[in-house]
Formats: sequence, structure tokens, C-alpha cells
Amino acid sequence: MSAKALAVLRKTWQVASMTPALDHMELASSPERTTRLARLIAPMLVAGDTILLDGPVGAGKSHFCRALIQARMSDVGVLEDVPSPSFTLVQAYDLGGVEFWHVDLYRLGDPQEIHELGLDEAFTQAICLVEWAERLGDLRPRDALHLTLAPGPEADARVLRFTGPPRWHDRLAPLIKPGQVHVR
Repeated sequence: MSAKALAVLRKTWQVASMTPALDHMELASSPERTTRLARLIAPMLVAGDTILLDGPVGAGKSHFCRALIQARMSDVGVLEDVPSPSFTLVQAYDLGGVEFWHVDLYRLGDPQEIHELGLDEAFTQAICLVEWAERLGDLRPRDALHLTLAPGPEADARVLRFTGPPRWHDRLAPLIKPGQVHVR
């Protein structure tokens, strides 16, 4: 390897290593606060982005997805119901030339079934919101934003933990500061 190529490689590694991976925890004191956060994230997403959502039943995964999709619908002047894909597994929306996939894998029997759904292709071409993402096993997109929701200290409160590779740190920086807990 030439000295010039080695210098470029070192500089690239240094820049990449300076940007930390995203690890942020947020306390949403109500469903409205969860909705607000989803609406703030919605316009930042582009085709090829995936948010993987995990958490127990009733943690707010569907609520977050609905709020995010409705925010994007509003941006393009669309008003329609956003049903849970619990039984259909996938609900797809064409919003301003960008396809959105809302996926619920709770009933998925085997991670290989994602190929039958076309989800592996959607990961590269659409914006994907995937509930029960742990059911993907090793087929999770490596560059996805991971959102874990859990019940909070009060009845309507939720703890939201965002983790992901450095690119998510950079994109979400206007909203959150990694490593800090924000109460809104």
C-alpha cells in the first residue's frame, strides 16, 4: 500500500473513530411526548433507513410507529388510518415518492420468512419501521437505528433507548445528546 493511500486510510479511521456510536436514553412522561419525539425524527428519515423496535407488549412500539408515519403523511398532505400490521405483518405506504414499511414480526415463525415478505429488499429501498425486531435474528440490518421501549416509572411514562452506529449519532444530534438522559 502506498504512503498516500495509508495516510488517507488513517485519516478516515480517525474521523470514524471520533464519531461515537449512538446510545441515548429518553424518558417520555406521556404518550404525547412519545408522539412528539416520533414527529421530530420523521422528517430525518430517508429511503434505506430502518428503525428496529423492541420492547414488551404495550410498551408503545405501535404508538411510536403510527405517530412517525402520520407525521410523514401530514408532510405530504395525506390523511389515512395507520392500522397495526399485527395480522398482515406488513403495511406499506407511498408517501411523497418514498415507500414506508411498517412491519410487525410478532407472528413471524422463522427469520428466513423475511425473504418471502420482501423485507430484505425493503431494507435497502424503503423506510422500514420493524416491531419485534429481535425476531430477525442475525438478519437485522447493521446500520439500523434500534429503539427499545419499556414501561417508565409512572403509568403512562415510557423509557426509550436509542442505539445505533455512528451515522445515527450524527443525524439525531440536533434532537438528542448521546449518553444523557432527557426528561421532556
